[in-house]
Order: sequence, then C-alpha cells, then structure tokens
Amino acid sequence: MSTKHYFPSTAANTLVPRALRALTTANPHLALDEEHRVVLSKSHDQSRVSVIGGGGSGHEPAWSGFVGDGLLSAAACGDIFASPSASQVLAAMDAVPSDQGTILLITNYTGDRLHFGLAAEKAKAKAASSGQQGNRKVAIVAATDDVSIGRSKCSRVGRRGLPGHVFTMKILCSAAAENWLFDDCVHLAETINAHTVSIGSALDHCHVPGRQHQSVAEDTCIIGAGIHNEPGRRMLTPFPSVDEIIKQCLALLCNQDDPERGFVEFGSGDEIIMLINNYGGLSTLELGALTDEVQTQLAKLYGLRPCRTMMGAFETSLNAPGFSISLANLSAAARQCDSTTSKLLELLDRPTTAVSWPNVTNFDRSATPQVSKAGINGLNAQSQSAEKTTFFDIVGSEGGFPVDAKLLEKAVRSACEAAISAEPHLTKWDMIMGDGDCGEAVKDVCEAVLSLLDKGAASRGSLLNFLGILMETLDKMGGTLGAIFGIFLSAFYSALKQPVEQHTTSTVTRSERLSKSVASAVDSLQRHTPAREGDRTVMDVFIPFANAYAESVDFAAAVQVAGDKALATRWIKPSLGRASYVGDAATKELPDPGAWALYEMLWGLAQGVGMDVPRVSRQRGRSGCLSRE
Repeated sequence: MSTKHYFPSTAANTLVPRALRALTTANPHLALDEEHRVVLSKSHDQSRVSVIGGGGSGHEPAWSGFVGDGLLSAAACGDIFASPSASQVLAAMDAVPSDQGTILLITNYTGDRLHFGLAAEKAKAKAASSGQQGNRKVAIVAATDDVSIGRSKCSRVGRRGLPGHVFTMKILCSAAAENWLFDDCVHLAETINAHTVSIGSALDHCHVPGRQHQSVAEDTCIIGAGIHNEPGRRMLTPFPSVDEIIKQCLALLCNQDDPERGFVEFGSGDEIIMLINNYGGLSTLELGALTDEVQTQLAKLYGLRPCRTMMGAFETSLNAPGFSISLANLSAAARQCDSTTSKLLELLDRPTTAVSWPNVTNFDRSATPQVSKAGINGLNAQSQSAEKTTFFDIVGSEGGFPVDAKLLEKAVRSACEAAISAEPHLTKWDMIMGDGDCGEAVKDVCEAVLSLLDKGAASRGSLLNFLGILMETLDKMGGTLGAIFGIFLSAFYSALKQPVEQHTTSTVTRSERLSKSVASAVDSLQRHTPAREGDRTVMDVFIPFANAYAESVDFAAAVQVAGDKALATRWIKPSLGRASYVGDAATKELPDPGAWALYEMLWGLAQGVGMDVPRVSRQRGRSGCLSRE
C-alpha cells in the first residue's frame, strides 16, 4: 500500500482543521467552531433531544459528515485516532443545548469514555449549580458491536465500537427529530446497539500521516481488523479465497453455537439490516463484489435476506484496504423496545440533511457559508470581549504551596525531556500493540508543558498555581493519556489545596502532604477507569507508585518501584484498552507504552530535583530483556 501523501508529515496536524473548514464551507447548513473543532447544525431545535457524536479524526465521514437535521446535532472531532478532549465535548454541548437532555453517542474506546464521561459530569454539575434547564439530563451511549473479541476477554473492557453504530445513530437521531422523550431515546439507542454485530477484515494497515507504517505481509489477510490499526483476531496465511474470508466473517457474526460469541440471535423470518462499510482503501467496484458475496452466503448458509442493504464509506480507517460487515436484527430490537420493525425502518429511512448519509433530502444552498471562530448560538460569546480567567489569576503564591520556582521548573523540564527522549520507543511499542499514537501524544503533552515553562508558568513559586495552569492545558488535549493525566492533576490539585485551606497549622510535613495528596488523586482516578494494577495499563505504575510514596514518603524509592512495575508490564497479559484486542505474542516482552511513559516522567522529576535514581534501560540487553542502567 502506498504511504505517500500530498501533505508532508510536518503538516499532518493541519489536516483536521482544514478538512472541517472545507466541509462546512461546502455545506452551508453546517457551522464550525474552529477553536474546539466542533461541527454543528445551524437549524438545531433546542426543544428536542440533542444527540452529539464524535471521536478521533481519520474515520471520515464519521462523525462530522453525519451532522444535520435528522442526524447528529453536533460532532466533536479529535486529532487523528485520538478522542476529542472534554473541553471540546463541552463546547459541542453548549453549542446545541436541549431542554430535554443531551445524548453523547460514542464508540467504546477508553479515550472516548474518559473524555465524554468527564464532559458529561462537568455539564451536569454546571447545570445543577446554575439552575439551568438545558443539558440537565446527559446520557452516554457507547457502541459495542464488534464480535472479534470473545466474551471472556472483553468482560471488563467491553466490545469495541465498529461501523454498525451508524444504525444506532440514524435510528436514534430520527427518533429525536420526531420529538421522542429523552428516556425513550436512550432506551431505543441501547436496544439497537444490543442487537447489532460487526466484524472487520483488512489486507493491510492504514498509513497515518507522519507515522511509520507497519505493513501486513503480502500473502496475509486480517480477520477482526479494527479501525485504529490494531492487530486482528486472525491472520490468515496463505491468502484465502474471498468466499472463505466471508464465510469466516459470517460465522463470527451469526454462529449461535460459539460460546464466546453469539451476541445476537438471528431467527428465521427476522427482519435484518446490513451495512458493508469501506475502511477507506477499497475501490467501489470491489466493495460491491464483496457485498454480493455476503448477500449470497447469508441466504445460503443462514437463510437471512436483509430488508435493507447499505454499502459505502460510513466509518473509515484513513486509507486502510479493508471492509466491515454489520448486521442488526430489527425484529428482536422491536420486541425489546415495544415497537415494530416497520417503525424502526421508518426511522432508518427518515430523510436527513447530513451530507454523508445516502439519499439525503435537498436543503437550501442559497445561504452564505458560515465558519465561526467562536461557534454559534452564543458559544464563547464573551471570549472576544474579555480575557479568560485562568487558575493563574485565581491562585496566588501565598497559601498556594510555595516552592522554589527555579527547582520546580528544573524538575518539570527534566520530566518532560525524559519522556520526549522515549518517544521513538513508545511509538514503536504502541504500533505493535495499539494504534501507534502513544509516543506522539506524550511528546505533544510534554512539549506543551515546556512551552508553558518558557512563558514563566512556574515563576510564581506556587505549586498549586502551576498545577492549575497544567490542568487548563491538558483539558484541551485529547487522547487517553491526556484524560488520565487531566483527571489525576485535577484530583491532586483538590487534595493538595484542602490542607492549605483547612489545616494550615497542622503538624503534617510538606512531604507527607505531597505523598498523601498523590495517593488521594490516584484513588480518585480509579473511580473513572476500570483499569487496576495487573491490567497492563498506565495504572500498573500509577497505583504502586502512589502506594509506595504514601507509605514511605520517599519519592526516590517510589520512583524505583515505578521503574520495576513499568518493566514488569512486559509479562502482563493485557485486559483493557486497545492492547487487549491483540494476540499475546504481539505484547510479550514489550512494556506497556503508557506505563513506561509515566515512569520516564517520574524518573525525570527525580533527576530534576537532584535525586540519584538508577534508570531502567530502554535498550534490550543480551538476554533480550530490559534492564537497569
């Protein structure tokens, strides 16, 4: 597969904003909040339930192409393969408020759950404190249609979201357009999702602009391919016939005798709908031939004949040469939500002005295109007339846990530089066990922090003040690590600030307050993620580090524990995150990238304050293992 692009790798970060500007310029019924990368419908009706979608970019037309009357009210768009930040999601909610409530429709990936979840909690808290009626009700519906991962392996993390979620999206949004009640809309969406299954197949990984390409062997086909370059469930070698590929895919979807699957039962006479989705790199001609083969085998092997067949690019993976099959049992869904299949089909077929949905209705093209720097419907209306109030303004140095400003800057700078130096290794490891973005995400965060230091963020000598500035910066960043660090810093700030305000005369030492606040923050973080020690995630370092620091009040010793735990992730079988979807052989002897990134930051902090802590080596020794330097 070609890895050439018109835009150089150095311009990869400009692709998303430029594509969104083009979308809204070409379609004047849409508006763009450029600052937050939110596409929204100009004709949004506040009296009806708002449905907001979103996720990482690179899956176009999902989700920006599905904004319009009868479909999404708005879509929040993250960087390539990275979830939008909580602040982006909140901006979308503010732009399309609802008197009934807002439904956040996401695919089941850790970053999306964290960022959309954090946004939902903030929106509900804001509404409760201000007495606002709009956005008081917020629900999250996560698409979980992938069948490639069996029950035993996905019991905690849940199944991934694949393109079958567009069935849920279209039927839900049509119901909202018909003014269904909020709770009825939520129940309908959850029911459609529960009766939808999907499976993907690919010939190769996509090429992410600016990243190294890891190709699949020429004589190999992937069964169970995801949409972020995750290794599939099966690697078929030598390359099988197309009828064998389809046969294996349909068995994973329809075989009721598979104890690990059989997620949806398809009975004789049930009315089903089908989607054959292009991952982005197949020709329309070949996709049509694949669709025909699927229809033929469905009828022959399972006696199933879809009453609706959709074919095309609905949720892509950049330029990946692959496709997915999605089936939804409308008969079973109708029985569960006390409706009829004819009504569900009516909702599926309902006209929409969303430009990427097939057979859209005509809309007024006479209006002038609108691209807004600050959104519409009053979004950020005050941002142009007054400067934003930041934590820098609120928290003074007095009572803000005063520290040596130069030492604080040196320590944080050292932490960032250590993590940046690990970027090539993090990227390489994550390309094998994830989607390859961990190294770049860590580098982006650290470079943003270094930029803050260059602007004097640590100059006031207040740890609380500096944490507040960091929180504002991380709140604007997407990705799983951005959400995790954002939640941790917010909780750390709150825990550290409490004794400053309430226990200024306490005999507790500063070191004890720091260590206890770290432990409290990690406890808070665990309320937002199911990940625990032993799941092969960043929590394999966070939790033991916090425990060791709280018990010993010895930062250097706790960093040594962090290094040992980061090293030990080589042998932990992943059970959460995208790494849980790959085979055991792919992750063996490689550390978890997120866990290793956190260790590098902690080691860098220790070095920055003059602690002599041995560094765990990133290089393989003669035994093939990682070791201490």
